[in-house]
Amino acid sequence: MIVHAIVDLFHEVRADVVHVRNKEIEARELWAIARAYAAQGHRVIVNTRCDVALAAGASGLHLPAGSIAPSRWRAIVPQGFSIGVSCHTREELELAQAEGADYAYLSPVFAPLSKPDSRPPLGWDGFSRTIEGLTIPVLALGGMTLDHRDAAARAGAAGIAGITLGAR
Repeated sequence: MIVHAIVDLFHEVRADVVHVRNKEIEARELWAIARAYAAQGHRVIVNTRCDVALAAGASGLHLPAGSIAPSRWRAIVPQGFSIGVSCHTREELELAQAEGADYAYLSPVFAPLSKPDSRPPLGWDGFSRTIEGLTIPVLALGGMTLDHRDAAARAGAAGIAGITLGAR
């Protein structure tokens, strides 16, 4: 699975899911972007804003680590609505799994291409060790390009996610 967070490049990278995330825009603009992709039949995940995701007809919601448990959101979302969580440690992954998340992002696998990150990169060995034995699908995030798809699969990732997925 490939998840792409920048909607302008969605078709260019042939992503399976568009993850709409922009902390700088108002809810109405975020809704318009998510709605446009959902109306075209794309699977859309909205970051943090469950209200926007529901109003836009999105496929799901993505939560930052430390958010309200996914199981709590289930009471207000339709059946089949996907809820994911950003994670950076084994403990956060275990919590996301226990709290009913459908998937998780684990980062940073490599230094992000889109922003600075002070956390040390896991690399593929660290990624693989961190997800070992979990049943929740975990997508690799951080420094991902389309060239990482095969290595991600070998490391046990359910897919890759990123803002700058162009091959490098």
